[in-house]
Amino acid sequence: MAEESKGGVQFSEAVPSRIEEIVGRTGTRGEAIQVRVKVLAGRDENKIIRRNVRGPVQIGDILMLRETEIEARPLNRAGRGGR
Repeated sequence: MAEESKGGVQFSEAVPSRIEEIVGRTGTRGEAIQVRVKVLAGRDENKIIRRNVRGPVQIGDILMLRETEIEARPLNRAGRGGR
């Protein structure tokens, strides 16, 4: 007999990564924080990538990433004016 699931919670696969460095704030109003994280498991283990995060974070926090291929654009200090 097959098992039925009524209203069960389904989680997508995620990869743990640890915050190594906080780069700075990004977004139109500074609502996101750009961080460098070290992937702890999975295909890209030990790879360091740049990601944008919303919410309060600090160095050493563990983020669960759904994917590890896409990296955030680097912050440029000059801004849009190019000065």
